[in-house]
Amino acid sequence: MARNQLLHRLGAVVLLMLGVAVAYYAAGLVGLTLQVVVEGAVVTPLWPPTGIALTCLLWFGLRIWPGIALGTLLVILAISPFRAHSLGILAGNSLAPICACLMLRRVGFRTELDRLRDGLALVFLGALAGMLISATVGAGVLLLSGQIPAEGFWPIWSAWWVGDAMGVLVVTPLLLVCRTVGRPVDLSPGRWVEAVCLVVSVAVVAYAVTRTPVSLLFLVFPLLMWAALRFQLLGAAPCVLIVSVLAISAATEGQGPFGGHGMLAVMSVLQALNGSAALTGLLLSAVVSEQTTVRRKIELACSELAEVVDRLVPGSGAARRWPPPQDKDL
Repeated sequence: MARNQLLHRLGAVVLLMLGVAVAYYAAGLVGLTLQVVVEGAVVTPLWPPTGIALTCLLWFGLRIWPGIALGTLLVILAISPFRAHSLGILAGNSLAPICACLMLRRVGFRTELDRLRDGLALVFLGALAGMLISATVGAGVLLLSGQIPAEGFWPIWSAWWVGDAMGVLVVTPLLLVCRTVGRPVDLSPGRWVEAVCLVVSVAVVAYAVTRTPVSLLFLVFPLLMWAALRFQLLGAAPCVLIVSVLAISAATEGQGPFGGHGMLAVMSVLQALNGSAALTGLLLSAVVSEQTTVRRKIELACSELAEVVDRLVPGSGAARRWPPPQDKDL
């Protein structure tokens, strides 16, 4: 019996690893559709597999790391034949999300992302610090193997690092918030209409400002603030993804404010927009969620106190007067 249970658990873990590998590979194929070539190396402004890898590690633990390595291998084979330097890239891309996960666990990261400290930890430890590993190892291996010239190291390193970091900032919050929604969201009809209008507005405005030659990229930020304030991460994460995908598409096609500039200028503007959008949505959502949680705790404490007062002083009616009525649409 014990042996059968062990085999069953082992089989479940193997299937989980394969599922992670398939998800990583599929996300890699999506990311490669928006690739750019920097100094002869293929990089992407947004690399979704890093966000998927970190999310899976936070959900299922470090035991699924072979699935990440297998997914990385499949993506490498989809780009070019496997060579000696590919082993270093495989190691770096696998090690980066693992280290990011360990650092997040160290500081008590919560996947609900309902505290400002969790948002800051994901930004600075999960994205910026953790992805230094993949960028440094990947660009270093290409340099040592003679695949890129010495002067091309820093452009490739920066593009690699920012692409992996953006994958964490854009994809990880979206996946984490999707898991927290275990049932249909309890919103009034008016809030559903507002949500639909928000998504449509973000898509229309983002498409327009990334296709017009006039620099109007800042117009997306009021909409991202609207999403974060009204719907927290559940609304902000999809809107940030829409903005990032449309901006990357325009940049790779040389349209709108990205046209007529060199690769360095295009990448700088693109990553500044994507990074600012991700930080605005993530951190503002975390602040609003944390304040909402604190308010609910205070209301609960006041309600319990009112009940105690009502028991000590019968007839005071304190418990019946608390809590005050709340507007469900707020």
